[in-house]
Amino acid sequence: MALPHLDAAYNLARWLTRNDQDAQDLVQAAFLRAYRFMDGYHGDGARAWLLTIVRHTYYTSLRDNRAEHDDVGFDEDIHGQDEAGGGMAAATVGNPEDILARSDVKEVVDHALQALPRHFREVLVLKEMDDCSYKEIADIVGIPLGTVMSRLARGRKLLLDYLKQHTDEK
Repeated sequence: MALPHLDAAYNLARWLTRNDQDAQDLVQAAFLRAYRFMDGYHGDGARAWLLTIVRHTYYTSLRDNRAEHDDVGFDEDIHGQDEAGGGMAAATVGNPEDILARSDVKEVVDHALQALPRHFREVLVLKEMDDCSYKEIADIVGIPLGTVMSRLARGRKLLLDYLKQHTDEK
């Protein structure tokens, strides 16, 4: 039931922790919690239920002072690998200028997302990368639907402002 949502769980965990190893540990701990508390699942929205557990597991670890001191940025060139294990450069196709332009844009967007306050980054990742509905995000994060929409709007504006500032500097 939860396994089809492993990628979404990892994606959220990676953006919360900003670290590949911590994200893997977080997803593992969340899946163990999900298994242990399976009786709390009522049959609706397995993805939202699992992502809520991932989020709660992360914030519990922060509260227990286990993850905050290791909050390090994720570097796609170093840590990211495609399915063949060749890294980002092996996964891209095209001439060198196109490859450089795509990697530069991806790096700028990654930095912009990392620069956002966590509560904006969280809803943006859930909506734009995991394609969660507003209702699912509200359930996962535990906030009202209006707050989800507000955070998305403000997060998108902050992201756009960062990107405009960065492109103006070049």
